[in-house]
Amino acid sequence: MTTKTTQAPQSTRTTSSDILVLGATGKTGRRVVRHLRATGTAGVRAASRSGDVTFDWTLPATWRPALDGAAAVYLVSPEDPSPVEEFVAEAVNAGVRRFVALSGHGIEAAGDGFGQGMAAGEAAVRESGAEWTIIRPNNFFQNFDEDLWLAPLRAGRLALPIGAMPEPFVDAEDVAEVAAALLTRDGHAGRTYELTGPRALTFAEATETIARAAGRPIRYEELTPEAYRAELLGEGWPVAMVDLLDAMFAVHRGGHAAGLGDGVQQVLGREPGDLDPWARRIAAGGAWA
Repeated sequence: MTTKTTQAPQSTRTTSSDILVLGATGKTGRRVVRHLRATGTAGVRAASRSGDVTFDWTLPATWRPALDGAAAVYLVSPEDPSPVEEFVAEAVNAGVRRFVALSGHGIEAAGDGFGQGMAAGEAAVRESGAEWTIIRPNNFFQNFDEDLWLAPLRAGRLALPIGAMPEPFVDAEDVAEVAAALLTRDGHAGRTYELTGPRALTFAEATETIARAAGRPIRYEELTPEAYRAELLGEGWPVAMVDLLDAMFAVHRGGHAAGLGDGVQQVLGREPGDLDPWARRIAAGGAWA
């Protein structure tokens, strides 16, 4: 059973003009904004440091202007958990009645080095007194073509410390469509949805799928956590980012994100997207050329 239900406040219906989307230039946030606007939701507030609405977790003075008039919030917490509880309390005081909080599959097994902001977001919305729903997606398809693993794949080698542990990668478009539905529809209060793709693949299998779609050799190489860390540091990655990735992969190596979830099916009434057709479509645009 992957959908968890606990007691929550009576459901309320948001209007079509008062939804604040945090992280609106990020991987899910910008897609949530697009899905909301495509379905006719007016007045969506796209908030980030460089978005339509200025919002900065490190500048509390930006919070209240962003919240003014909002009845629902798509909560994308920062890595630093310290401001999250205060922001959620301020949001409720400003009139927010519904939260959809982005978290991560397996977050309950994360240690101090990864996911503390997401865990703080979960706790804060549960204790807020407002209506809440939590979504816990796996690694996105888009990590392979937008940022994290794009350069290694283009270079022909993806090297990670994950072993043969499978991962049911999920399309960020599915995550965003689920979030948009939860922000605008009733009936999901107090639930936590695990959002995964339809099947679990190892990173080696995912790399093979992408190589086949791209029509060129791309190999997967297994590294020890120590070798992975040394390689990233040698490439000039910031220590904080290396620590985060190291902790994230520890969660995955433990199998905490390997199970299939049914959140997409529960919310949208359809199967989630599969990596193979997505990879063929992205490859046709030259992403891994």
